[in-house]
Amino acid sequence: MPFGSQSGPEGPDPRWVDTLPIGLLIPLQGPAGMFGPSCEASARLAVDEINATRGVLGRELRLVPIDGGQAPERVADEVDSLVSAGAIDAVVGWHISAVRQQVAPRTEGRVPYVYTALYEGGEHTPGVFLAGETPGRQLDPAMRWMNEQCGVRRWYIVGDDYVWPHVSARAARAFASGQGGQICAEAYVRLGSEDFDHVLRDIEAVRPDGVLMLLVGQDAVEFNRAFAARGLHEQIMRLSPLMDENMLLATGPAGTAGLYAAAGFFEALPTDSSRQFLSDYTRRNGPLGPVANSMGESCYEGVRLLAELCRRARSSDVAAICAVAEATGYDGPRGPVQLRDRHLQQRVYVARADGLEFEVLAQL
Repeated sequence: MPFGSQSGPEGPDPRWVDTLPIGLLIPLQGPAGMFGPSCEASARLAVDEINATRGVLGRELRLVPIDGGQAPERVADEVDSLVSAGAIDAVVGWHISAVRQQVAPRTEGRVPYVYTALYEGGEHTPGVFLAGETPGRQLDPAMRWMNEQCGVRRWYIVGDDYVWPHVSARAARAFASGQGGQICAEAYVRLGSEDFDHVLRDIEAVRPDGVLMLLVGQDAVEFNRAFAARGLHEQIMRLSPLMDENMLLATGPAGTAGLYAAAGFFEALPTDSSRQFLSDYTRRNGPLGPVANSMGESCYEGVRLLAELCRRARSSDVAAICAVAEATGYDGPRGPVQLRDRHLQQRVYVARADGLEFEVLAQL
């Protein structure tokens, strides 16, 4: 039975009081576009489950997809127009921080906004709720684990040139120092980069123990391919806080040796709650559906969190939700989760790529 299911033998009540339209803000193009299908499939699973238990406060959830892969200002304009027209009563989704920074001021005080992506931390706009991992809970323990288990002390950072990589790198410098290590060098590339020759030459010159990858989607795929083609995967380990099963498939098995990732969810996570989610996901989408991954599953979490917030507030009004948000929680695919300072507290795991799959090694 799906998480939280309370539907009796008569099935879901078809007599809705109203609908609750949710703007599903996910990337449908660009370097992160590969995550879009999994994000939408996971969010629709959550909507199906919630609607099967009579929705939220008698309202049927309905998703309104918005392409978060567009230029951030354009995305914000579209969200603003939809909110102003009354076409959406909330925003949920995975997208890069550059988009969130433009969207948050447009939703402030108007509609709740559940941002599901891992991010750099520090978001405090009223009405924004954060369901993803942050550096202190993800990068710090992952780097410490790599230090203790793999002897990685000298790091090279390669990232895309925008807010998440830059702020996360600043945190990583402090983490490395506190762990008796160091960041030897850093390089940043534009989103959508395909040529990493200059970065790889620099890595060959620096010879770090590990590379911390702060690259998004297809950018990370291109880097992994080039990294392995130069044989660097045989000498230098890689760690990414943004690496999923889609990216392993796109990279190919030749490029994944020595690659580690940290996240709140992996398809291979060996817990009952994770297995239940995967069973429900496969039942809905079929064996050839979009790959279940942490980015997609985060959108499931986002819809679930929004529903719990509305139920607790007995309203979808953003002010009412803000008044009761603290300590809101539920049990889901990531296990028990709970809001603290509008951030979802959750378990984080480290995994090693094994060909085209992940092997979960430890809870951090």
